[in-house]
Amino acid sequence: MGKVRLAILSCGLMIFSMASFGKVIETTRLVGYGQAKYPENFRHFDYVNPNAPKYGKVTYGQIGTFDNFNRYASRGVPAVASGELYDSLMFSPDDEIDTYYPLIATKIRYSDDYLWLEADLNPKARFHDGIPITAHDVAFSFNKLNTEGVPQFRVYYKDVKSVKALNDRTVRFEMSQPNREKLFSIAETLPILPAHFWKDKNFAEPLATPPVGSGAYKIIDYKMGQSVTYGLVDDYWARDLPVNVGRNNFKVVQYDYYRDDTVMLEAFKSGEFDFRQETNAKQWVTAYTGVNFDNGHIIKEEIPHQKPAPAKGFVFNTTRPVFQDRRVREALTYALDFQWMNQHMFYNQYTRTRSYFQNTEFEAQGLPSEAELKILNPLKAEIPPRVFTQVYQPPVTDGSGQIRKQMRQAFKLLKAAGWQIKDGVMTHVQSGRPLKFELLIYNPTDERISIPLQKNLKRMGITMNIRTVDTTQYTKRLRDRDFDMISRGFSANAYPSSDLMIIWNSGFIDSTYNQAGVSDPAVDQLTEAIAANQHDAQKLVALGRAFDRVLQWNFYMIPQWYISTYHVAMWDKFERPQVMPKYSLGMDSWWISAAKTKALASGKSH
Repeated sequence: MGKVRLAILSCGLMIFSMASFGKVIETTRLVGYGQAKYPENFRHFDYVNPNAPKYGKVTYGQIGTFDNFNRYASRGVPAVASGELYDSLMFSPDDEIDTYYPLIATKIRYSDDYLWLEADLNPKARFHDGIPITAHDVAFSFNKLNTEGVPQFRVYYKDVKSVKALNDRTVRFEMSQPNREKLFSIAETLPILPAHFWKDKNFAEPLATPPVGSGAYKIIDYKMGQSVTYGLVDDYWARDLPVNVGRNNFKVVQYDYYRDDTVMLEAFKSGEFDFRQETNAKQWVTAYTGVNFDNGHIIKEEIPHQKPAPAKGFVFNTTRPVFQDRRVREALTYALDFQWMNQHMFYNQYTRTRSYFQNTEFEAQGLPSEAELKILNPLKAEIPPRVFTQVYQPPVTDGSGQIRKQMRQAFKLLKAAGWQIKDGVMTHVQSGRPLKFELLIYNPTDERISIPLQKNLKRMGITMNIRTVDTTQYTKRLRDRDFDMISRGFSANAYPSSDLMIIWNSGFIDSTYNQAGVSDPAVDQLTEAIAANQHDAQKLVALGRAFDRVLQWNFYMIPQWYISTYHVAMWDKFERPQVMPKYSLGMDSWWISAAKTKALASGKSH
């Protein structure tokens, strides 16, 4: 019987191989960028303690609310960490860029022309209800997301021709055209859903009860909109795999929701939750005080890092008529006095953001190199001329709070764009309409950092109304692109990956990820070139820097700031490995000390 099945399978593989003339590569690792750090038979990642105990409960605070356990629904606000209920075929560690190791899959085969990929599944893989994870679930997951999931998934993976289960243990992905990055990314980004749970449900709709998952944690308790609690799965099938050794050490993880950050901070200080990462510079310096800090029950740490910084800013919705003119967008950047804010509000803790690849080798510095010019010259008619002649730098002030020089620069740009001051109001010469827009926020903390910008704009005759809404309304308006400006920004880019297509390419204009609503031929061509050259590390350096320049000089946002340390405060119950991963704080490798927990319980001050 076994020989018959083997013969049939061999015949099937031969038929499939005829569809592609590429060489077949079999591996236990997929490397999207650079070289794999860990060998074939590694035991655990370098940044974990393989002997860390699985113990204790950690509680986190979370701003907002939730009404849904389906992370991939097209509406509703999902519970925090609900996307982590599902494992993927492979796992990418926090100390590498775009390299994947076995999780649900044990082995990968693909053609070196990148037209197909096959994954063999671990026969031990199980969903939380004990039902085996099969190749049919993998195929179902892709097709469910592709037909009912968020639109950006469908658009991003449009080149995936088919996903089929060859048998219970092998799934095959076929591309309509070669695409290495997308083919590889499926192995790490595709959540493996239980077909038996989701087959009769609309995946686009919110889910009011916890789903069946496959990951290390499952939902064990919740109060809708108020808290959600995850418990470590005792019989988690993948617990001892190399990618999980020393990770997922908290037995219980709870998230409590708060409407206001000030209330949430006070709750932390009184012991309502255990860990807080602070992003507000003033609060870090002034608010982390009290008896529990004095007696050592709360530890306050600044942990340096060298990870890429996100490009945060006040992002323009360029689909709005008022922001379609690049000169208007540039003019408004002169209203943000970072030097004054850093001195008077941030205690000089921040550095001004200037790049979409901050803290990486892909950041555009100096004038374009010869390699960059080969990329940029064919796009000369489509991109701002200063890309070739000037080094981008956000406006710099003397920190006095007086920005007359910057205002003159802004007025010059606005005049060229058809605006002038009339009765103290910046007015469009032809239409007579005032220059007025709304900043949409959901976190009251964002209001504090927005008011100085608002005041300077008012001095220029420009009205920026600040509109604070709850997270549910904010999420809906973001999805509907119903905003003028948001205080948000773009995720850190460790390197120019094909994910930039989702964020910037006009093919994703209807996606939430294209926050700025960019529809630009040069941006499209650059993101497409980046996606097509994922195999060429040297060319990606030139492409990344060229792309950075084009984004900088298009003024898609008013750049904010970043910091090169983690500001964390925690109740003294945690331990962590000596080695920290390069690209993360590495909380999934921390653990709780039984002795410290006991000491806190006997002496906690309130």
